[in-house]
This record gives sequence, C-alpha cells and structure tokens, in this order.
Amino acid sequence: MTFGERIIMLRKQLKMSQDDLAKKIGTSAPIIGRYERNEIKPSIEVAAKIAEELGVTVDYLLGNSDNIVMDKKLIKRIEDIEALPVEEKDKVYYFIDMALSHHKAKKAFAK
Repeated sequence: MTFGERIIMLRKQLKMSQDDLAKKIGTSAPIIGRYERNEIKPSIEVAAKIAEELGVTVDYLLGNSDNIVMDKKLIKRIEDIEALPVEEKDKVYYFIDMALSHHKAKKAFAK
C-alpha cells in the first residue's frame, strides 16, 4: 500500500474529508488530493502532522510497518505499562496473554 493509499484509507475510516484533513494540518484539499494520488510527497514536518491527525505513526504512513497500525492511544498504553513496577507490569502482561490465548482458542474452535 502506498503513502497516498494509506492516507485515503485512514481518512475514510475517520469519516474525514480531504478538506477536513487539510484544515487540520494547515494546507488545502487539492494538496491532500495530490498526496493521496502520490503525485507529490509532503515534507517530514507535514507527514508528521498528517500522521498525528490520522492517529498513526509516520512509519506506518511511509509503509515501514505494514503489519500493524500503532495508533497513538496504543503507543501511550504501552508506554504507561512499561513505566509500571516490574510486578505490576507482569500482572498486566499476564492478563493480556490470557485474553489473547482465549481469543485464539475461540477462533480455532470456531472452524
């Protein structure tokens, strides 16, 4: 998926028009359209603003992390977990692992 395709997909998921995104990052809708059609590439600063407004990392927009979208809320949660004392962190990871195992088991038995 290209840079432009990622912008389109995320913008539509957020029900945001090109004009909405343009206003939030301080540009025009035609410029957003050119980014989406991969006619031009934004500066690093503009790419960072786009990523911020779409709730993803610049790495995701650039295609450097295809397998997962790490939105800002998820990154903040991970940072908060990492700041916990070891014992508390282990408890959180235990519950995450338990939830993931449960989901995988349900998925496996559903087939």
